Amino acid sequence: MEKKKDIVLSGIRPTGFVHLGNYFGAIRNWVRMQDEFDCYYCIVDWHSLTTHPDTKTLRTSVARLMAELIGSGLDPEKCVLYIQSGVPEIAELYLCLNTMAYTGELEKTATFKDKVRQNPNNVNAGLLTYPVLQAADILIHRAVKVPVGKDQEQHIEMTRNYAERFNYRYGNIFPLPYAFNYGDSLSKIKSLDGTGKMSKSENQMNTLYLADDDDMIRKKIMKAKTDSGPSSSNSAKPDYIEGLFTLMKVVSDPDTVNKFETDFNNCTIRYGDMKKQLAEDMIKFIAPIREKISFIHKDEKYMKMVMENGATKARASAKATLQLVKDAIGLKYY
Repeated sequence: MEKKKDIVLSGIRPTGFVHLGNYFGAIRNWVRMQDEFDCYYCIVDWHSLTTHPDTKTLRTSVARLMAELIGSGLDPEKCVLYIQSGVPEIAELYLCLNTMAYTGELEKTATFKDKVRQNPNNVNAGLLTYPVLQAADILIHRAVKVPVGKDQEQHIEMTRNYAERFNYRYGNIFPLPYAFNYGDSLSKIKSLDGTGKMSKSENQMNTLYLADDDDMIRKKIMKAKTDSGPSSSNSAKPDYIEGLFTLMKVVSDPDTVNKFETDFNNCTIRYGDMKKQLAEDMIKFIAPIREKISFIHKDEKYMKMVMENGATKARASAKATLQLVKDAIGLKYY
């Protein structure tokens, strides 16, 4: 008998263009996981409403993101790729889990406090209960593996808490999920000015997007922050220089990386030459993905089929879980 595969769940917000940080920090691992696990990947449009209430571009953003995910290697035949709002069972589970979430713990969530600082005029209930909806996303498929970054690990711990509370109160329905990634294979891609992560919607000139054309890639990389170079052999690299080397390591061949590492350690590095080389190697990497995304995005019939099939598969799993939840709670009256 074939062993049942672990269930994986991860989501991405449709709030901007996919960038290299998304690709190397998450999507590349999702592609690997789809061959090993039972994977559900969700475009979380409800989540985006908590910070982006203007929905004029939501439809086009969701379609573009779907094309970007497929163009980056996700195969709708190998994984369930769907849109969150197409699975209303998530909202029903979210309602049930809200009765097990306490205001005090939600107000202490690091991401909530960050969002309040960033948007003090839009502190809505959805923002406060964001971790509960995220828990519903995960638990609706009874997922056990959740590939997330360090900044989301608190939410996974909260999801475990809600699952434990439900199981204690109503019966053992949910497995306890945990954060999962392939160890050291994640590449932390910094913004081109070295000040933080690349962003889907902010700091755009310091972020490399899969949608960038060749000239824009060159322009951004040539404007990347550098300095006059090290003054002593084998010096530590500043964050912004380390960031450039990280980019080079993921798109250039090892000999190229070694050449510039040696030049840096010998205090002979010419950052202009390094950036020109990095720009050309980056174009070779991004251009085929960009072209594939464009081809997929233009095929409206295919896109519609992928969305419909994804919703059907996701709802089948969600309905099965929700029935167990209702039976456990006792929501049966006729």
